[in-house]
Amino acid sequence: MATHPSPLHPEAGKYTQPAHHNDAPYWFAGGVAPVIRSVSVDDTTRWLVRGWNDLLAAPTVSLTYGAIFVVVAYLIVFGLAQIGMTSLILPLMAGFMLIGPLAAVGLYEVSRRHAQRQPVSLSIALAAFTRYSSQLLVIGMALMLMLMLWVVTAMYIFAIFYNGAPPSMDTFVSDILVAPQAPLFLLVGTAAGGVLATIVFAISAVSLPMVVDRGVAPVHAMATSVLAVRRNWKVMTGWAAMIVLITAVGMLTFFIGLALALPLVGHASWHAYKAIVD
Repeated sequence: MATHPSPLHPEAGKYTQPAHHNDAPYWFAGGVAPVIRSVSVDDTTRWLVRGWNDLLAAPTVSLTYGAIFVVVAYLIVFGLAQIGMTSLILPLMAGFMLIGPLAAVGLYEVSRRHAQRQPVSLSIALAAFTRYSSQLLVIGMALMLMLMLWVVTAMYIFAIFYNGAPPSMDTFVSDILVAPQAPLFLLVGTAAGGVLATIVFAISAVSLPMVVDRGVAPVHAMATSVLAVRRNWKVMTGWAAMIVLITAVGMLTFFIGLALALPLVGHASWHAYKAIVD
């Protein structure tokens, strides 16, 4: 394949031409990453506004996409109830934050097509998972590993503080909030979850939209994401907190709000990626 001077980095003449969809994915020559822009706190508001505009541009597609995950959430809750593991509902709700970026892949595709004034549909959004299957598989496995690690960690923490088993749902809230061991339990659980969430956000904030946009190799997409988060760590910390807040509100409405929260966060995350990665 012929090489061309890259607009991504002035010194990187070894890049191949960026590719989309069915073209061969490009690789970063010598491990050189794209230029990372610095962003400000004010930019996060713009990302949300642009994400909302994308949602309104095709509300049926975006809201139906979000509704699919509402149904999935109810199926998981029903399944846990059937096997007597309802105490895992809250850890899995927190765990959704870890795989949420992967769930939003179809929304990145919708935003990409909006920017190029191409038609969108639910089938096109869902087809993004198969179009980029090889790259998404690698990143998805990394996120699923973190999710499994979180579930195992949560079960161990429950076992340590609650005599080998999570409290029953009948006394779950009172045991978590007012039991003598509750403060230390919440501190340890929050710290453990925070570490895993930080790792996941660092490798996924930019990588998944970048795969959809450029078909780049997953290792380079994740490396670029880490660089982007590290360079803008203050802004990205606030952005991560905003994502958690919006998603949590969606979950606390008995998951119904996820139909709106997931599309809003997904579309906004696309614009965050476009603003940060040159």
